[in-house]
Amino acid sequence: MTRPRGSTYSVENARSLLRGAGLRCTAARIAVIQSLSDSESPLSMNNVIDDLSEFGFDKSTIYRTLIDLEQASLVAMLELGNSSRRFELTVFSESSLETHPHFLCTECGKLICLPGFHVNVTPDDTASDLPGELTEVLLKGRCADCAEPATIRS
Repeated sequence: MTRPRGSTYSVENARSLLRGAGLRCTAARIAVIQSLSDSESPLSMNNVIDDLSEFGFDKSTIYRTLIDLEQASLVAMLELGNSSRRFELTVFSESSLETHPHFLCTECGKLICLPGFHVNVTPDDTASDLPGELTEVLLKGRCADCAEPATIRS
């Protein structure tokens, strides 16, 4: 995955985001923010490493940067199971966090953001409560490409 240079998220926007979180504005942090903001879906650490390889950042720098940004609530880390993680830039509007569910294709592994969807979890009876805080919703199934019946070529 290679993104065109000239990010849709400016260096100044990235600096402002970092300053607002009380973080130093390092080249790696700015580059990771731009990489995540340019993607339409959450990225794995390897995706970010590949995207930024031309800048010479090593794997450990990218990993530490992703973790630092996640701890500062600037990046959301999605746990997909089997130690598979994806990262996406956190979106805030009017001082509140905008969250959305994600769809994971169990066939091809594609992860798709569902920003126009909301999931409500309601108990069957009023005496039931969630056992804790709900932090993410991950729906699994087969994407449209994988769900299409295979065509037979003659």
